[in-house]
Amino acid sequence: MSLGLVGRKVGMTRIFADDGTAVPVTVLDMSDNRITQIKTVESDGYTAVQVAFGKRRASRINKAVGGHLAKAGVAPASLLKEFTVKPEALAELKVGGALSVEMF
Repeated sequence: MSLGLVGRKVGMTRIFADDGTAVPVTVLDMSDNRITQIKTVESDGYTAVQVAFGKRRASRINKAVGGHLAKAGVAPASLLKEFTVKPEALAELKVGGALSVEMF
């Protein structure tokens, strides 16, 4: 599996091709993806990257998750997702960093 982004659907629109046909497209909000944890074989037994998405009030998350996100230096998030990655892909990533669409 490869590193990905978490997003939410904003809506639908259409794009017109050169020949005039309309192509329906989905608009996604992929902003604000932050790395909260990097898992390695030595510490966890496998390699993965945990990504936080969205914003949440600090009073709406439990203390365990709040402490985990504070340790990473990340604002409270509405969703945490883990992506299994190859060990060589971990070299350029660091906790607290942001992921964007430009990585594709």
